[in-house]
Amino acid sequence: MNIGVSMPLPAYTINAAFMARKAEELGFDSLWYGEHPVMPVESASPFPGSDDGVIPWTYSHFADPYIALAQASGATSTIKLGTGITLVPERNPLILAKEVATLDLLSGGRFLFGVGAGWNREETELLGGDFDHRWTQVREAVEAMKELWTKEEAEFHGRYYDFPPVRCYPKPAQKPHPPVILGGMARNVLRRIVAWGDGWLPNRITTERLREARAQLDALAGEAGRDPASLTITVSGQPADRDLIESLLEAGANGVVVRPEYMETEEDMGNELERIAEAVLV
Repeated sequence: MNIGVSMPLPAYTINAAFMARKAEELGFDSLWYGEHPVMPVESASPFPGSDDGVIPWTYSHFADPYIALAQASGATSTIKLGTGITLVPERNPLILAKEVATLDLLSGGRFLFGVGAGWNREETELLGGDFDHRWTQVREAVEAMKELWTKEEAEFHGRYYDFPPVRCYPKPAQKPHPPVILGGMARNVLRRIVAWGDGWLPNRITTERLREARAQLDALAGEAGRDPASLTITVSGQPADRDLIESLLEAGANGVVVRPEYMETEEDMGNELERIAEAVLV
């Protein structure tokens, strides 16, 4: 089974190299880091992960995923390294393309490029994103990065990003580029995946909804001339429940990412990963 683990928050108190090495030794398939560069003190944006919309204090405590995953890469050899997710409207695609390509190259082609548009208006706008059209901006940024990853000289002329012919190296190890995996539960997410993505990273999803989505994604892929088997679904943020994980895989998921509990020390986190591995991998 393709079972990964995500980094709990705060995401910088446990060494990324330790986390990745331990997860790899136990047989986990992947390690995922999320992203929020900043969290405004005053925000009217409701948090989508709770009934009351209150933003948890931990959402001010993300590590930079690319620096953390680079450290994880140097301590491991097989575990995949994913962003769950990169907030693309908050980053410059010319710089992000180089970060992604460098991490993928130096890790030997192990990077999974999870992308998203964000839910916090104030954060998005503070960092230069167009919140009301953020998925349009994400698509344009990804299209620009694909040019940079696959061409010796790349140029792009769009609504948000416009640059003349440039050279951008290194190129990713994976060809033509690391998989672009869309996060979130937006209404048009499946159509976006078929149009310009390679997979889906849903979080709060039921087994029944997943089964429906897998069928819809396969049908849309067929209509667009894409191989349905090439489009993955990885369900994130799940508890260490073997029956639940098996039901998600049976419903059409290609993999599941388990959410460990936060632990203050490496010893305790190691024990937590061992507990999860015993519950879902053995």
